[in-house]
Amino acid sequence: MSTALRSLGFLLVWLILAGTNPVDLPAGVAAALAATWVSLRLTPPGDRASVRPFKATRYVLRFLSQAIVAGTDVAWRALDPRLPLQPGFVTFRTRLPAGGEREAFCAITSLLPGTLPAAASADELIIHCLDVNQPVVAQLTAEEARFIAMLGGARGHG
Repeated sequence: MSTALRSLGFLLVWLILAGTNPVDLPAGVAAALAATWVSLRLTPPGDRASVRPFKATRYVLRFLSQAIVAGTDVAWRALDPRLPLQPGFVTFRTRLPAGGEREAFCAITSLLPGTLPAAASADELIIHCLDVNQPVVAQLTAEEARFIAMLGGARGHG
């Protein structure tokens, strides 16, 4: 079932990108099958996190609103000399074990204005931030908790 859903998802992406011309359908099916094969090699069905749809929707909506607010704040700080930036690095102790979930969290974190994961160890992330005086670690802790809840519960080192 997982394989069929992946194949269908990849075919749907193909149809969205390439259109529904019947002449192109054989290439789309071949591309979907190839993408499914690669997907199964990289992430076997048992290794996937069980994303909760309602929590994922809430997470995405919150992320988008937070990105707008944070982007406005970063622009304000960058353009207003009275709000100086103090760039630097903070250490964030993560509950996510090394692997796909942590990489997804780092990808999300890198999209938030003002933070960028720069390095990782067994249970820590080094985060470059625009202002080390902001509560970056507290914000990341809350963001990680929401991310873990979206995936279905407690993870990692705790």
